Amino acid sequence: MTNKLKYFIGNWKMFGDFNSLKIISKINNFSYIHRKACRKKIVICVPNLLIHYFNNKLKSKHISLGAQNCHHNDGDGAFTGGTNASMLKKAGSEYVILGHSENRSAGETNSIIKKKIFSALNNNLNVIFCIGETLKEKKKKRTFYVLKKQIKDSLPKKYDINKIIIAYEPVWSIGTNKLPKMNDLKKTIQFIKKEYKKIFRTKIDPKVLYGGSVNNKNIHLFSMIYQIDGFLIGGASRSSKKFIDILKNYYK
Repeated sequence: MTNKLKYFIGNWKMFGDFNSLKIISKINNFSYIHRKACRKKIVICVPNLLIHYFNNKLKSKHISLGAQNCHHNDGDGAFTGGTNASMLKKAGSEYVILGHSENRSAGETNSIIKKKIFSALNNNLNVIFCIGETLKEKKKKRTFYVLKKQIKDSLPKKYDINKIIIAYEPVWSIGTNKLPKMNDLKKTIQFIKKEYKKIFRTKIDPKVLYGGSVNNKNIHLFSMIYQIDGFLIGGASRSSKKFIDILKNYYK
């Protein structure tokens, strides 16, 4: 197993309440106990109203907390129900997921995502930038075209690339238990890194995660692709046991 730092990022989506602190605490304790056994970074992205509470209750924090989205406006404004990056940072968030396919399907464009990324970075949040193709686009063999456009239209060269993590989530795989062929996934990850380096004119590889039906039973398949820098985990991250089992099975 490589000694390269790996990211394990949980996305709770619309799940959890104040009693869910026990889930966070168990994952936090596991991270502390195994802090020297493997190089890992654990981030759990929870609903906004839980960030401040969890951040205060974790006396010794060995994981990071993140948000799942933010408003594109950098300051205050007449945006009913909106939460901007500054509010998330002050609540205790260190990361924010942007460009998730669920938001894209609701009408979020690359242009809006670009503004959100700018605002998040301007407020010193680390960005987890989601990209991915639909089943229709995959069948038309437009995967690389779609990924390239999503990256190019959302990530101007002026951004701090050290604070951006790309999460490749094929839309057709999220919550379906359908996985990419491992060789195809390897080629896609390599393509993303290559295009990213072209845009930013750098020789440094970006951090690229995989997300889509990741669980404790299939994690060993992904562990064989060393180009993957970690995982964005959905449903399995809502259970401390399932999430911890993913970590255990990855580092077997």
